[in-house]
Amino acid sequence: MTREEKAQVIEQLKDTLASNSTIYLADISGLNARATADLRRACFKADISLSVVKNTLLEKAMEDSDRDFGDLSSVLKGETSIMIAQTGNAPAKLIKNFRKNSSKPVLKGAFVEESVYIGDNYLDALVSIKSKDEVIAELIALLQSPAKNVISGLKSGGGKLAGIVKTLSER
Repeated sequence: MTREEKAQVIEQLKDTLASNSTIYLADISGLNARATADLRRACFKADISLSVVKNTLLEKAMEDSDRDFGDLSSVLKGETSIMIAQTGNAPAKLIKNFRKNSSKPVLKGAFVEESVYIGDNYLDALVSIKSKDEVIAELIALLQSPAKNVISGLKSGGGKLAGIVKTLSER
């Protein structure tokens, strides 16, 4: 790879890192061709971009980036695949689901919404992260709950009153 090609790849990686808030680094080495194809297919269905990157180029892109990736560059050893998604927990769910049949992929680290997670032991925590849409839906449900209680109380009170009036008119 020539210097110009390396500079071009670093610039592309830098743009990718800058434009995405959910970045997972995983080790998929040791997967056979069939398992790798299955993983890529599952990523495609889940709207997750999966690509193998060269550690040195990704490290340079992280250093040149405006974001603070903390110690995430320390996991750039061996083979590294980068998973990019719009939802913070989608790659973690995919990894956990895929590992039901295999020991790979192994989570090396993740950058989710300005937070850095290093190590495979954070996989369960990353699975439980709620997406922005899920948090908004929960907030709306919480805000609607008191209003629903008031409305149902008024409806049931009106029904009781109508029942009492009807009973009195029949007598």
